[in-house]
Amino acid sequence: MKGLKIKSLVLCMGLVPMHSFAEIQPLNESEMGSVTGQAGVTIELETKVNIDQFRYIDEGTLAISDIEIGGTNRTDLFAEMGTNLTGTTPSDLLDNIRINIDVKSDGDAIINVLPQQFGAVDFRISTGAWELKGANDSTTILDNFQMDALAGSATIRVDTATDKLNFKTDIAIDDMDFDAPFLAVGVRDLRLTGADYDLDAPTPLRVFSYVEFDIYKSTRHDGGDALAIDLQEFNSDITIGGVLIGGTSIGAIALDNLSIQNTAMRVYGH
Repeated sequence: MKGLKIKSLVLCMGLVPMHSFAEIQPLNESEMGSVTGQAGVTIELETKVNIDQFRYIDEGTLAISDIEIGGTNRTDLFAEMGTNLTGTTPSDLLDNIRINIDVKSDGDAIINVLPQQFGAVDFRISTGAWELKGANDSTTILDNFQMDALAGSATIRVDTATDKLNFKTDIAIDDMDFDAPFLAVGVRDLRLTGADYDLDAPTPLRVFSYVEFDIYKSTRHDGGDALAIDLQEFNSDITIGGVLIGGTSIGAIALDNLSIQNTAMRVYGH
């Protein structure tokens, strides 16, 4: 690293006119060691993703068809708020995203995902059939999935002291629909918001639900390695406008102040 800094200094000196050399005072090793870059990297993102089919192959196969990820092309997300929460022109692109990447002095990597302008990032995820396929049989477990949602921000931090990846985000789902054909069940108008999302409450509405979890290497019950996912906090209100059984609505469902904390998962092959 020291050799690289000295070569950079020599290159810069080569670009300076000869009459300026008298004003240049060379740095000693101690002074050069304190000269470090302070700038990170910023990425502005605009995209749309289409996948014809995703397959997970074991002895049989789970296949998900017609995956699309983009913008909602809407300005009326959470229309009861009376404003365009994205602050942008509607589009079917996943846009208005700024990604800031920094590596701190302790080695920690921090990635912040933010809107480029005031508001939230809107996104739509939709799929076709989710099928379980064996040698001779297949079953459609999910179909007609579509979710329109908002993300306020997200932070990913890789901590060198603990070897953990910490993920935090604020999310709100305005509308999610899907069918589960093998159960003859359908879900319509599912919404996920922050806890205490009450239009009649005198306090400000909490549109976003806060989610935080850690991902890291851990051990399972028999002492082997496992992928650990620890959910630190998840608080929300969830409503379902209609639950269909056999194509007929049986009514609505509401979960008020759902709180999930201190939840640990260990994932490994068998």
